[in-house]
Amino acid sequence: MKSIFTFILIMAVAFNAQSQQNKLIEVASFGQNQPIGVTVAPKTNRLFVSFPHHEPYLYGLTEIVNGKRVPFPNAEWNKYDMQNPDTHFVNAQDIYADDQNNLWVLDSAPAGAASVLDKGNSAKQGRFKLIRIDLSDNTIKHIYTFDDLPKDKSALNDMCIDNIKGLAYLSDPGLHAIVVLDLKSGKSRVLLRDDKSVVVEPDLKLHLDGKDVIDQSGNPFVSNVNGIALTKDNTYFYFRAINQTKLYRIKTEFLADANLTDADLSPKVETVAETGICHGMIADSKGNIYLSDSPDHAIQYVTPDGKVHFLVKDERLIWPDSFGISSDGYLYLSASQMHRLPRYNDGVDKTEYPYRIYKVKLP
Repeated sequence: MKSIFTFILIMAVAFNAQSQQNKLIEVASFGQNQPIGVTVAPKTNRLFVSFPHHEPYLYGLTEIVNGKRVPFPNAEWNKYDMQNPDTHFVNAQDIYADDQNNLWVLDSAPAGAASVLDKGNSAKQGRFKLIRIDLSDNTIKHIYTFDDLPKDKSALNDMCIDNIKGLAYLSDPGLHAIVVLDLKSGKSRVLLRDDKSVVVEPDLKLHLDGKDVIDQSGNPFVSNVNGIALTKDNTYFYFRAINQTKLYRIKTEFLADANLTDADLSPKVETVAETGICHGMIADSKGNIYLSDSPDHAIQYVTPDGKVHFLVKDERLIWPDSFGISSDGYLYLSASQMHRLPRYNDGVDKTEYPYRIYKVKLP
């Protein structure tokens, strides 16, 4: 009898620990300001959140201090000033805290319809810059401007930094490609353009909240290569399109080799797992890859053996978008509610305010 009681007690404790581990915790709320990028500095656990430019606009990039937004690196950079776009955020799309205490900001305003926000950039040329901010003194050290990319077609979306090879890896759904930026020379290479691993699956539509995600012109939401992740040892680069169900990866040594053509690279792309629809991704120190899962209001993760698991399911996970991982074992994430914007609902705003970011304990 005692052994049965002990077994039941152990199972109860384990179940309680699992339920606590998978509990979604609200970290901060932002009223009607839509959060997109989320990252956590690995050395200090400083939390940063970026916001795209659409009304109401307050800041493009913030540090979250005691649950409140502080404009970062200062208030001036966060003023929307199209007369001086080189020294102000235009559209802070993605952020990434690296292992050398830098915060990287991808300020990306694609031309025309390449934007998925309510009001796209009406200009014929997009504006792009990658900014490196030294977190030891919170100052901007370098700005890359991607002068060798076609600004009328590019739509740089997410990025990861490989300090071992001195490279930045970026997804470009506009060019249907991976962009590799040499951090020393500032020159870019466009790789795997139109490869099957970076383009959408034909006729695969996003179906959320009981309906297809379609804009006011009758166009379904479509995004080629979008979410990306870099393993902590910088060995593998993971990537995928939103309108795609498979997760792919490639060794970074191949992306770093400027002698390899797209024809050389394509056979080196590995299919990792069948995961369903996904937006953002991130890797942890154990090699797990975390993926957003909008249809299930969930976060999945793929273990190094290629198996897919659910980390958390919660109705508050409405288009979970971007991730950061803290040194105390929490996954931070934004819930951007992208499909509830007026653009995809006949002009009606169906967002559940306030916008929030959350955290959940890692397995």
